Amino acid sequence: MGGAKENFLELKKRDDKESKALVKSIERVIEIIKELFTAIALIDGCSVRGENAHKDLIDFMKKYREFSEFDIEVIQDLRIRRNKSSYEGKQIESIYLQNKREKLSKIIERSKKILNEKLK
Repeated sequence: MGGAKENFLELKKRDDKESKALVKSIERVIEIIKELFTAIALIDGCSVRGENAHKDLIDFMKKYREFSEFDIEVIQDLRIRRNKSSYEGKQIESIYLQNKREKLSKIIERSKKILNEKLK
């Protein structure tokens, strides 16, 4: 019987580590997107600051046809989930990032392309 309890505790410990790694992954992805968006906005002469700066920055990117409304919704959702995780302790499901990984990668690549074009 003690073996089952030990197995459960090991699984819980592994789940906790995976959860923390997921949150770190999400934080890195949102930070990358935020920095790319900030660079683009600054080049455009737009500076966002204050309590809603990150939300406003994402809204600013709507003007770029490279981003669909769905792209913007995905980024806003990621921002909200990350904030809830960081400030309210609400756990993000590991399946979330797995499901969004390709979409987020494409958003990052499109952001880099926009930025590189602006820097020419």
